[in-house]
Amino acid sequence: MPLFVYVLGLAVFAQGTSEFMASGLVPGIAGELSVPVGAAATLTSAYAVGMIVGAPAMAVLSARWPRRRALAGFLAAFVVVHVIGAVTTSFPLLFGTRVVAAVVNAGFLAVAMPVAVALAPQGKQARATAILLAGITLSCVAGVPAGAVLGDLAGWRSAFWAVAALCLPALVLVFRSAPTGAATPPEVSIRREARELKARPVRQAMLLAGLVNGATFATFAFLAVIATDVADLPAGAVSGLLAAFGVGAFLGVTVAGRTGDGELRRGLVLALCALPVGWAALAATGAHPIALFALATVQGGLSFGCGSALVARVMHVTPGAPTLGGSFATVALNVGAFLGPVLAGFVTESTADYRYAIWISAAIALVPLPFVLRKRSPVRS
Repeated sequence: MPLFVYVLGLAVFAQGTSEFMASGLVPGIAGELSVPVGAAATLTSAYAVGMIVGAPAMAVLSARWPRRRALAGFLAAFVVVHVIGAVTTSFPLLFGTRVVAAVVNAGFLAVAMPVAVALAPQGKQARATAILLAGITLSCVAGVPAGAVLGDLAGWRSAFWAVAALCLPALVLVFRSAPTGAATPPEVSIRREARELKARPVRQAMLLAGLVNGATFATFAFLAVIATDVADLPAGAVSGLLAAFGVGAFLGVTVAGRTGDGELRRGLVLALCALPVGWAALAATGAHPIALFALATVQGGLSFGCGSALVARVMHVTPGAPTLGGSFATVALNVGAFLGPVLAGFVTESTADYRYAIWISAAIALVPLPFVLRKRSPVRS
């Protein structure tokens, strides 16, 4: 596999770390910037907003840009907004930097994916894509807990500086070795692809993906304060809890990648049915550290495994929309990632009990079950 594919994977790892790290920094940000915890938790939603806006727009706009200029430009912008976030004392400005970071992240992915596939040797295109996606899941396992540790030891701003620094080696290598003409996407008919996205199976798959991710992030955005305020764990334990969730997520994505093929099969149906049960169990027992860690790992695996399988489902039912299919799968996931924490933040601020964030996850995860159990799409064993 060409080295440059791994360079892209490093950049995706840094961007994935940035996307998820806010959940481990919520207490510090809320305290220093004098905002409610619920407001600080919406920084996860801010990133989702940027991805919602950026994914389809950047997929279309970047289709004809020179590869090196596009990759370097998106990465440079990503570094700049993290530097601004690291020095600002304004919460609205910090919120804005999260939106912009997500937009350029979406743009980078829109360019990096076809570049990686084009550079891969014949027959290894799927592996090249997996290397990029592994950067996202590995950020849950290593990057996010490391950010929480940095935030605990040196303040939340240090995590923003670390993400900016992590992008610099990839930025230098992009300037030096990115292909200038390879992987230029073919001309696409946006109107034709948009028509395909209106099909009923596509809309159902995107709805399911959004609901699963909404349930996931309703709790994920509050994991740090659940650990400290509900389970009475020390701040240093937050990184371990995030790592446990990340390990589960990595295993879930790995299993889904090996067993999923885009069909709504029995394994996926069972996992979707288990999700609300797991969230309810976590809400009921989350005050006990052992149960909190164990169920966070399980729910990380179920949530990210189902999410990954449903993205594959979207791609499976949009063969005629290669440009917009993946972009709108990203939109569906991030609509959920935005609305879940917003709803959980509203409820927890009203009740002053962060366990209600987990109950919100359980309620959201119940919504897909009628769609699944009616078997509107064929379910195979």
